[in-house]
Amino acid sequence: MVSRQEHFDSRTGSLRKIIFLLALAISGSGFLSSPVALTLGVVLGLTFGHPFRWAGTLARILLQASVVALGFGMNLQEVLKAGRSGFVYTALGIGFALLIGLGLGKGLSVRGNSSFLISTGTAICGGSAIAAVGPILQASEEEMAVSLGTVFILNSVALLIFPAIGWALHLSQTQFGLWAALAIHDTSSVVGAAARYGPISLVIGTTVKLARALWIAPLALATAAVKHSKAGIKWPWFILFFCLAAVANTYLTEMAPVSRLLYLAGRLGLTATLFLIGTGISRSTLREVGWRPLLHGVLLWIAVAGTSLWLIHMGIVSF
Repeated sequence: MVSRQEHFDSRTGSLRKIIFLLALAISGSGFLSSPVALTLGVVLGLTFGHPFRWAGTLARILLQASVVALGFGMNLQEVLKAGRSGFVYTALGIGFALLIGLGLGKGLSVRGNSSFLISTGTAICGGSAIAAVGPILQASEEEMAVSLGTVFILNSVALLIFPAIGWALHLSQTQFGLWAALAIHDTSSVVGAAARYGPISLVIGTTVKLARALWIAPLALATAAVKHSKAGIKWPWFILFFCLAAVANTYLTEMAPVSRLLYLAGRLGLTATLFLIGTGISRSTLREVGWRPLLHGVLLWIAVAGTSLWLIHMGIVSF
């Protein structure tokens, strides 16, 4: 005979599963932004965690599939319009961010893969870069959630304060667009901040940011080569499919409607993935991870944003 406590536990477990599935569906529907979906996942994770054993596996599969689908939003011809100088600034900026980021991570004793993930997200394109490199590093759900959470918090801050700083310093639209592309993590936040500043800023910010996003593939391959240097390289094939998707979107114009749908599916899939990753965070995990990754992300972002702003404002870097 089932006791009252067992009956209560059964009903509670069923309710948790219903709430989890409903939240997952809402996260993948497009009604929630990526930061909100991640926050919702963290709240549920802190409340009762994964009610399904397959949630972690689904997050890993959906993450890689979403990265591939996002390639259908990459237009290589538009990226090339950013010009040779844009590529040079991007390469220098990525190298600077990675070097400073890894140095800060070592100085702050950030454990595990969080330091490299945060540095990668800051150097290239935020959540997309972390999503691409995380599976290669075999990063844990906790490391992914902390890194993504740090990046999204700073994205929200940048979206609010960057235009105000640009107006205060009397940056031209060209200068601001370049600064936004070099110093803001995610493409969506670059577009949002640049659009507020003006149409010229939007065009320059978007094209330079797209050039920056292309570095996902070589960095992912380099990471795979270094990580598996002793046991043989295990290539991240989903990065190859990401590149093929970008080529198809650029040169197979007849499939443009399909590309748009696949890109939208990738964005929705990434949002749902962020929810799943967030649910992997627990109170014990937060105590174990600590404050160091967040401080690492903030200091690195200040270094990248401050240095690039000074170089642009002084006229040393221009578009």
